[in-house]
Amino acid sequence: MIDISKPAQRPANPRFSSGPCAKYPSFTLKQLESAPLGRSHRAAVGKDKLKAAIEETRELLGVPMDYHIGIVPASDTGAVEMAMWSLLGARPVTMVAWESFGAGWVTDVVKQLKLDATVKTAEYGEIVDMAALDYDTDVVFTWNGTTAGVRMPSGDAIPANRAGLTICDATSAAFAQDLPWDKLDVTTFSWQKVLGGEAAHGMLILSPRAVERLESYTPAWPMPKIFRLTKGGKLIDGIFRGETINTPSMLAVEDYLYALDWARSVGGLKGLIARADANAQAVFDFCAANDWIENLAVDPATRSNTSVCLKFTDARITDGAAFAKAVAKRLEAENVAYDIGAYRDAPAGLRIWCGGTVETADVEALLPWLAWAFEAEITA
Repeated sequence: MIDISKPAQRPANPRFSSGPCAKYPSFTLKQLESAPLGRSHRAAVGKDKLKAAIEETRELLGVPMDYHIGIVPASDTGAVEMAMWSLLGARPVTMVAWESFGAGWVTDVVKQLKLDATVKTAEYGEIVDMAALDYDTDVVFTWNGTTAGVRMPSGDAIPANRAGLTICDATSAAFAQDLPWDKLDVTTFSWQKVLGGEAAHGMLILSPRAVERLESYTPAWPMPKIFRLTKGGKLIDGIFRGETINTPSMLAVEDYLYALDWARSVGGLKGLIARADANAQAVFDFCAANDWIENLAVDPATRSNTSVCLKFTDARITDGAAFAKAVAKRLEAENVAYDIGAYRDAPAGLRIWCGGTVETADVEALLPWLAWAFEAEITA
């Protein structure tokens, strides 16, 4: 029998879910008391809050002044769908996927919009050769695959003189990775990821090239009201000043504004990237020191610093899915880690969120428990 002792220290915050993600460390419900609840989002106070969310996002992410930023419904999913339904069809399309959400965008374009798209895919843990794509087509891709833990190492593969648009789902990358805005024509993300905001709100960022497409092209299919970005052949500018298409949650807006304040207090974008890098590196070092677990990402250059996906490699494990679920269950029962099982469509394993709202000390406290849970389950 192996003597399996429980570690002495637990994480102060056991929330390692990949979405909705951990709130920033100084969060309290009291901060939300200034939210204009019961007021119209079209009143001056509501417009000012929504406009501030847009302007502060621009400042923190370094989005160019000639790019448009809008708050849209239905989280990152709504933002991506809005972009695809509004922009695709004018040129040939290349769809890129290396995990489940990217695969979902492929399905929507091929089966719903019924476009004859070129589809490039890679297995979980790997990435498509982005340099081999035809950027004279419109290219739709995910910067950071949340369910695979594989990210773009850079935007170097995207040419500056491309004829097509690049449409990038950056929901697990924004605020944790340095996005090259000159290579991205449409960028989307949600509040519920790196800044730990509340769900249901998405961000849509458009380059001047994307706006030109919107104003010069009308899709062949009917456009639901919730997706409409133009009127009379012109961009609806109000959307990008905080005049949202539908009613937003002013409570969620207030929460997002405080998250942006906190982000500035830890050094802005550079500080957030450094926090995520430190968190992920703690997990990478743990994997390097233990031969029974490893990163799902095959190439270290493509390892995500936010959604770190892991797989068990011990030859004694006969049912990988059952084993991973049992380990996750042990950790949750000990109040050490919540919601770290692999995504349902991904290979069996674990997924530890390492974005900037997570404290490195909590990641470091989790890892001995992960070793304990592994040994306890192997023994059992």
